[in-house]
Amino acid sequence: MTPHPKEFERLFGPSPDDFARLDRAREKAKQHRIIIVLKGHHSFIAMPGGKGYFNSTGNAGMAKGGSGDTLTGILTALLSQGYSPVRPPSWAYTSTAWPATARPNAGRRRPCSPPT
Repeated sequence: MTPHPKEFERLFGPSPDDFARLDRAREKAKQHRIIIVLKGHHSFIAMPGGKGYFNSTGNAGMAKGGSGDTLTGILTALLSQGYSPVRPPSWAYTSTAWPATARPNAGRRRPCSPPT
């Protein structure tokens, strides 16, 4: 699952601080045997075995609605191809999405001009 902090709070209850939220993410990932990518400035990946990893890549342009759906799709595609869940987590998302969000006009279609 790929919640941002507020979604995580709605699912698992409030945390008094960021450190407690990370501990809770590890605890819930282990309890439910899931991978939790807690999105943020440096996303935190909580693994079912109790370990956690930080992803320091990305940029503010990725904080858009639907980015978690994109992340889930990319990760699911990688896992279905046999990639280890420890290797790709969110670096795969940021390495593919970052170039598009780093440019001011990324994603905007420019009008085509007819050939001269």
